[in-house]
Amino acid sequence: MHAKSSHSHKGLKASAGFRGRIWIDGKEGTFLGYGRVILLERIREYGSITQAAKSMEMSYRHAWELVASMNSQSIRPLVEAATGGRGGGGACLTEDGEKAVNLFWQFYTDFQKFLKQEEKKLISLKQIGKRKRRS
Repeated sequence: MHAKSSHSHKGLKASAGFRGRIWIDGKEGTFLGYGRVILLERIREYGSITQAAKSMEMSYRHAWELVASMNSQSIRPLVEAATGGRGGGGACLTEDGEKAVNLFWQFYTDFQKFLKQEEKKLISLKQIGKRKRRS
């Protein structure tokens, strides 16, 4: 249903020139990053860690480990999961999970703008260097 690299955040794309990645680390390692936030969004979309993992071509075990890592590093859980049974299980983002997703995408957008600005500086520097050589 979903392409592996797609995400639901307003069609943001990395700069064609400068590229960079964002990871927010905690004492236990990575807390949030692009892939983890996509996983959170997919959990919101599907209401299931299993379905979110499948949509990303990721094993359930790996998805569960990522969720457990984010939950343990957060003051309050980002994902609440209910175990299966007669009514079935499920998972949803908490209010803090929603905030984490939104803050990450804001930071990601700012980071992409920063990369574009720095790329423009380098391009203008290259052009100045070319003009000086011609003189």
